[in-house]
Amino acid sequence: MTLKQEIDKRRTFAIISHPDAGKTTITEQLLLYSGAIRQAGTVKGRKTGKYAKSDWMEIEKQRGISVTSSVMQVDYDGYQINIVDTPGHEDFSEDTYRTLMAVDSAVMVIDSAKGIEPQTKRLFEVASKRGIPIFTFMNKLDREGRDPLELIAELEDVLGIDAYAMNWPMGSGKTLEGLYDRYNHRLELTHPEENDDNDFLPLNDEGEVDGDYAVQQTGVYQEAMENALLLDEAGNDFDVDAIKSGQLTPVFFGSALTGFGVQTFLDSFVDYAPSPQPETTVDGDVIAPDDDELTGFIFKIQANMDPHHRDRIAFVRLCSGQFEEGMEVKIARTDKKIRLNNTTRFMADSRKNADAAVAGDIIGLYDTGNFQISDSIFSGKQAVTFEPLPHFTPEIFMKVSPKNVMKQKSFHKGMEQLVQEGAIQLYRTWHTEEYILGAVGQLQFEVFQYRLLNEYHSEVDMQPLGRKIARWIKEDDLDPSMSSSRNLLCRDRFGQPVFLFENEFAENWFKQKYPEIELETLL
Repeated sequence: MTLKQEIDKRRTFAIISHPDAGKTTITEQLLLYSGAIRQAGTVKGRKTGKYAKSDWMEIEKQRGISVTSSVMQVDYDGYQINIVDTPGHEDFSEDTYRTLMAVDSAVMVIDSAKGIEPQTKRLFEVASKRGIPIFTFMNKLDREGRDPLELIAELEDVLGIDAYAMNWPMGSGKTLEGLYDRYNHRLELTHPEENDDNDFLPLNDEGEVDGDYAVQQTGVYQEAMENALLLDEAGNDFDVDAIKSGQLTPVFFGSALTGFGVQTFLDSFVDYAPSPQPETTVDGDVIAPDDDELTGFIFKIQANMDPHHRDRIAFVRLCSGQFEEGMEVKIARTDKKIRLNNTTRFMADSRKNADAAVAGDIIGLYDTGNFQISDSIFSGKQAVTFEPLPHFTPEIFMKVSPKNVMKQKSFHKGMEQLVQEGAIQLYRTWHTEEYILGAVGQLQFEVFQYRLLNEYHSEVDMQPLGRKIARWIKEDDLDPSMSSSRNLLCRDRFGQPVFLFENEFAENWFKQKYPEIELETLL
């Protein structure tokens, strides 16, 4: 098989949603249908011990939420699928935003009882700006939900994207009889035992079922058939080009919890989701996936995936070429040569050695401190640097110190390694060298504190500093006397000076007093 043929079989996508819409649960079902796992777990698996495979951190299992992106690679129907399950909670948006830069499409999971929720809208906007295809899964059909026509209308009105309903629910909750599958011209049934043990019934040219089956006597079947005919006449046309350009989203209904409708969705997804696409460098060069030279970029760093070895793994999205174990690449930022040994493929927390991979795949590089998020790697003679990934300026801050001064070494090591993941920012006060953490959400601090204790055995005190405005200044322009109680002078973890302003008034006062000084916002 040629390199291009290998690449064409890749499907790399992120799953996005508002918290509790069922994003991780549908990930589990996708793994189940691929044969990667034998039994699907759940996010809230504390009673049964059947946790979601993608929620591998102990704190995720305890709280029933996803707090970090996880990568799973499986084979399905001849395709190599790279699934990235992202955190739904807004406090971890930065992780999700960066992940969306490393995928070729997105699956948007919506709670059919709630419709479009705030975090769904924010994540959709990020994916939409990239122009990547978005596939919609209306979840929780096993519960009573909103009218499907309302959901489709809201999808188009709130998100501003055209929608095509691939199937249509016949009831919901206790009245759910199945799906009227417009795309495959069949019914998918929830009660095959009542319909001569048929999981599917074909539709004739008139869009009806031939024969005499129990489902035909239900009102929900008649209603779904009428709505499908209405959509045929007044709805959007199915347009593959519009799907691939991100202008039309195929909509699937189903239940991730029960698995109903998930395989039908997956079958269509692998047919219409794009294979890896070209990437553009900071110089404007276009790198084709099947270029001979290996290129890629780091979109995530994760510490302690193996708690026994306290390792650190850099997640790399391969953009072109073919990886082979032991090959040599350069890091564009430092021009340092790295030999790619101990490279891994992922199944959430479990890994195996990757002896080969191609553009579109996500691999893990063992990191001893060489990599930073947004780093580009390349194997050719000409340096390749891809566009930097999104970076959020922190909004809330905490002063942090170890409770046990005898465990300073563990404390410093934990601080250093966890902030390299990029979810939390680290600062040190200019004169006293005290640690200050900055984040976009309170939950990040709680997870950070938990991980310091459980992964580094370092118990810490956290003192809230409230909201601040972080602004960077060139060191040549700095006079430490500029610092005051209203603008605390610190260094970031790269040694760059930064002021933490108490509020906008304090920032404006500083600008008036020092009009020649340029304050910078890192985004």
